[in-house]
Formats: sequence, structure tokens, C-alpha cells
Amino acid sequence: MAELMPGAAGYFSANTETYTEQLDSLESSIRRRMDRIPVHKRVLITSHDAFNYLGAAYNIEVIGLQGISTLAEFGLRDVSDLVKLIVSRDIKAVFVENSVSSKSLEAVVAGASQQGSQVRIGGTLYTDALGDPEGPEGTYIGMMNYNINTILKALE
Repeated sequence: MAELMPGAAGYFSANTETYTEQLDSLESSIRRRMDRIPVHKRVLITSHDAFNYLGAAYNIEVIGLQGISTLAEFGLRDVSDLVKLIVSRDIKAVFVENSVSSKSLEAVVAGASQQGSQVRIGGTLYTDALGDPEGPEGTYIGMMNYNINTILKALE
């Protein structure tokens, strides 16, 4: 942009520096907060594998009912396998996504509850879209803070 608008190069540079500092601060904050959760409790179960980037960055085990595609079908065996995993590992929360129906994970929670599990829906996470442009989740930094806060609240 500075090449296209040389007169505004200082403005672009200053904004880049400010935003980079905000991203660095976000990264440090997420890492510090995530470190409060024991590694064996860092399990993020969602409808599909949209959070592999988060898992890789913060040592979180990410499990998606549908795999990576929201168009993939899940079957009774997938639900049953996930219920078994939740019960055997005493997982306390699963997370729905703002862009995917919650029905599949509600079935998982119901199945796990029938087997004595205390699992619950831990909240809704933003995946393929930001939140309301006027709200805090309407920016990348706001969305990341919201998602991390939701995950931590449910897993702590």
C-alpha cells in the first residue's frame, strides 16, 4: 500500500507497528492463560476440525465430530465413538460453532449424559466468520479473545 500511496507510507508503517504489537500482546496473553490448563485437560471438541491451528499453537488436542469439512456427514458410529471418548476421559465440555448447527453435538452431550457423564456445551466459538462488526468479536483480536475466554471458562 505504501508503494501505491507513498504520501501515506508513514501512516501505514505506524498502523502496521501498532497492530503487530497488539498481535504480539494477544499471543502472549493467550499463551499465559492457556498455560493455566493442564495439558491433559486441553481437549477441544467441536463439530468439525476448524481449530487445528489453535491446537498446534497452544498444545490443545482438537477433535472434530465431522472432520475438517462442514459438509461431511457424521454417522451414529461417529457420535458413539465421541461419546465413549468423552466418558472415558471425563471431558467436561464440548463447543458449538457459530457457523454450524449445534444438533450433532447436542446428540453427543445427550449420549454422554445417559452414560453418567457431566459433559456440557461449553459455549459457542467463532470459526468461519467473525462476530457482529459492531461488537468485540467483529475483529480478529476480539474474536480470538472471545474464543479463548470461552474455551478457558469451560475447561478450567
